[in-house]
Amino acid sequence: MFEVEEDPVSKSFFSEIISSVCDIRFSRDGRYILSRDFLTLKIWDLAMDGKTPLQTINIHDHLRHKLCDLYESDCIFDKFECTFSGDGRHALTGSYNNNFMIYPTAVGGPVSGGAGGQEILLQADKSAFKAKKSLAVAKKAAAARGASPARGGRATPPPSALTRSAIDVDSMDFNKKILHLSWHPFEDTVAIAATNNVPPPISRLAFFDGGIFLVYGRFSG
Repeated sequence: MFEVEEDPVSKSFFSEIISSVCDIRFSRDGRYILSRDFLTLKIWDLAMDGKTPLQTINIHDHLRHKLCDLYESDCIFDKFECTFSGDGRHALTGSYNNNFMIYPTAVGGPVSGGAGGQEILLQADKSAFKAKKSLAVAKKAAAARGASPARGGRATPPPSALTRSAIDVDSMDFNKKILHLSWHPFEDTVAIAATNNVPPPISRLAFFDGGIFLVYGRFSG
């Protein structure tokens, strides 16, 4: 059994809710488990004792002070999925405001430092696609002028230019959330189901040969 023993001193009314596992995924080699609860991602090594995760990644630590509000709105019961990349070296999960994050993992060795050890925060929003289109148009115009795109072609920052410090928790839209996602087993390609872009309810989102597989409806048992 894999379990993190909670410090009785820090136990609260919300402890059981926020520590409940809402999704788990195995790595391709079957040695590691990725689990997601409301606040964290955890990676478990099946060769270890099961009392201490190999790695813990804080996802919603910035929402701790809003747990009462999230409980009243039922958002605290949202079930966020998680997934490994094909090689297990990265983990993907979703959040509110249509944000989703990619993290380096300790699978196969220590987490790399520098830029490789940082969170990648992205947003699945129409504005991001518009920014990407503007960037492509600007590069094409720069190429037509004979200018270097690196010097004169960038009209807007790339859509991935988000930082955790720039997130304003009080202005977050908790109705926009990334609950369902999948990572292609052999390519650096991800599928994201934003709540305002896909007809709910979706139970699972996954890649298969030739496309993306959506499972609609809720299942029990």
